[in-house]
Amino acid sequence: MRRTGTTRRGALTATGALALGAVLTGCGGDDGAADGGGSARSGGRADAVREGNSLRRKAARDGAQLLARYDLVAEAHPAAAAGLAPLRAAVAAHGKALAPPHADDAPDETPPPAPGPVSADLEAAVRELAAAERGRADAHTEALLTAEPELARLLASVAAAAAAHAYLLTELAEETAA
Repeated sequence: MRRTGTTRRGALTATGALALGAVLTGCGGDDGAADGGGSARSGGRADAVREGNSLRRKAARDGAQLLARYDLVAEAHPAAAAGLAPLRAAVAAHGKALAPPHADDAPDETPPPAPGPVSADLEAAVRELAAAERGRADAHTEALLTAEPELARLLASVAAAAAAHAYLLTELAEETAA
């Protein structure tokens, strides 16, 4: 006698069919002819691209300012330059990754202000760098709320790296104090 009702195999097949339908619907081209809302959608997409480029420019500008701070600390404290070099290189790579895809999307606003003076004490200078990295991690985490998914993943990755940098810099500051 055959069992009636929903079986596990039937439920899995139905779920798979629904998922496949959702994927195919999401992958299809949208020319806006179905409901006449194409221009509204393209306008929304253009706004999202502008917002994403704005977030990218701000993140790149903040990264450039942080790079300048790394350079100032390395210049003021040559003994720490070797320890800071890998972190500085990562910040530079993040800046390249966060830069808008097309340089001509919008003119860059004013260049970032020069970072303030560096502390003469190595421990304090490294702690200031750690605080700047924590601020960068917080800013990228906050930007996740308004970013498109692709940019949000990038920002999350850079925020995690900045948090790791802050931790490493804090450890470096403690080692220099000892």
